Amino acid sequence: MWKNLTPKAICPFTFTKTPNTSIALRLPIFFSCRSFVSSSSRPRMASRSKTLCLFDIDGTLTLPRLVAEQSTLDYLQKLREKCVVGIVGGSDQSKALEQLGKNALSNFDYCFFENGLVAFKQGELIHRASIASFLGDEKLKQLINFVLHYIADLDIPVKRGTFIEFRSGMLNVSPIGRNCSQEERLAFNAMDNERQIRKKFVEILREKFADLNLSFSIGGQISFDVFPKGWDKTYCLRHVQEEKFDKIHFFGDKTDPGGNDHEIYVSEKTVGHKVTSPADTLAQLDALFPQ
Repeated sequence: MWKNLTPKAICPFTFTKTPNTSIALRLPIFFSCRSFVSSSSRPRMASRSKTLCLFDIDGTLTLPRLVAEQSTLDYLQKLREKCVVGIVGGSDQSKALEQLGKNALSNFDYCFFENGLVAFKQGELIHRASIASFLGDEKLKQLINFVLHYIADLDIPVKRGTFIEFRSGMLNVSPIGRNCSQEERLAFNAMDNERQIRKKFVEILREKFADLNLSFSIGGQISFDVFPKGWDKTYCLRHVQEEKFDKIHFFGDKTDPGGNDHEIYVSEKTVGHKVTSPADTLAQLDALFPQ
């Protein structure tokens, strides 16, 4: 029955007989999970416009830390018929997939997590960077210890768990803790707008650790990111250079200086679009790409 298998089979298995005459399944060394990813639903990048649209996630495609509306995801799939579409967020892969759906890797041409420090193209991992390797464990420990001491002494009404989230290419620091409820998140954000808690925290870290060549970026409602200089969202642009896009549109909400969308928004390599909500993002897309 095995003689009818051909090289056109989806998975290039080979079959051999073991000494006890049972059939053994053997995978070639080049086999990978990509064999199971259907490409039939993915438009070929080469067949589309030489325009790339890159989107921030929180505040741009979703409300902060909430799941994207299905209508927004459907709109972006239609947009892929006209241009190449990618996402670039500060969050790690798991959080981004919670918001954009488990099929996000195949629903977007590019998925750039942690500012592009973890990068996927057409569902395939193409790059991963490490802040631990960049700083070394001793300097990283000093930074983390200082952050924890500062938060311990910080006088705010509520504190929850996960004050530091260690990601592949950055640290995410949250004075209230990422385990806070949605109600607590909104309350902290309102207080932060008044007291500038995160901004003051960042200023102290920037002065204390000036020798580490770090950048600090405030994004979302409750946290800020810490990463090596140059590892902001412009980092993701190196992954698309070979495509030689005629135009790269970027859509984001935290575009003011100090926001985590600022550097890529003002980059000479992009056309920046400041948005205020997912609805505003779609409205601006309607104007750029009329149906």
